[in-house]
Amino acid sequence: MSTSFTHTTADGRTYSGRRNSVEPTAGTPLVIALHGGTYTSEYFDIPGYSLLDRAEAAGVPVIALDRPNYAGSSPLESDDSIILANAEVLNTAIGEIWEQHGGAASGVVIIAHSIGGAVATAIAASQPSWPLQGLAISGCLVRVPAESRGAWEALPPIPMIDLPVPMKDMVMFGPAGSYTDDMPAASHPSNTLVPKVELLDITGGWIERRAEVCGRVTVPVLHRQGEFDALWVTSQEEIDEFRGGFTSAASIDTALQLGSGHCIDFHLAGGEFQDAQLAFAKSAAATAAV
Repeated sequence: MSTSFTHTTADGRTYSGRRNSVEPTAGTPLVIALHGGTYTSEYFDIPGYSLLDRAEAAGVPVIALDRPNYAGSSPLESDDSIILANAEVLNTAIGEIWEQHGGAASGVVIIAHSIGGAVATAIAASQPSWPLQGLAISGCLVRVPAESRGAWEALPPIPMIDLPVPMKDMVMFGPAGSYTDDMPAASHPSNTLVPKVELLDITGGWIERRAEVCGRVTVPVLHRQGEFDALWVTSQEEIDEFRGGFTSAASIDTALQLGSGHCIDFHLAGGEFQDAQLAFAKSAAATAAV
């Protein structure tokens, strides 16, 4: 069972979220989970699909944070890149959370999805002062379909966008048969508004700076991309190009997640996917401890 989590940084920013009940112990990582756009931290805690529950069974402590502008977390604006602005404030927050909640854990591994994956990559690229040991990302690739940018730009000129549920389900999930009968409906409690600037940044500025940012990541990286991801141009060639951007990473493991759409956690492949992420987190912590 997860419990609510709140942290207020020294500079007065508040972060809501949830955590499992595992206490950090020697040799294990503290996992920080960052959700994507249009979801809250509950993305990682949907009954039957919960990363927090799976991590608890594996003995791994997880804190899933609501990024700025989501749920109870403080708002954030940026005149440049909202993704880089997220990375800057979350870098500070995770450092404080590590100091206060890291316990005997060996360090931090970030597990992040979609826009959260871009944010997490930027955090890793900044060479944080706290002990980041690994980066596990999904739903983030090289380029988007040509029509995507225009579609997001055509949305109403308002700060927060409420995507229609049928439209959202269509782009977040793979074909029928790739998920169980309770999905996509079971995922709906984690649905929320998304800042329009995030949609524009991930399909514009982030794509332009992606290779440069990835090139500054030095920790081990795990990357998975759903075979039927409709939000990114998805193929083995695209994954190979994405992999090629991590020129300084200690190691890089990238692959297509067969039988899955954008939100891998909510598909039949979700259990295997989460097990791989947690195994990676444990391995990264063990390697860093040597």
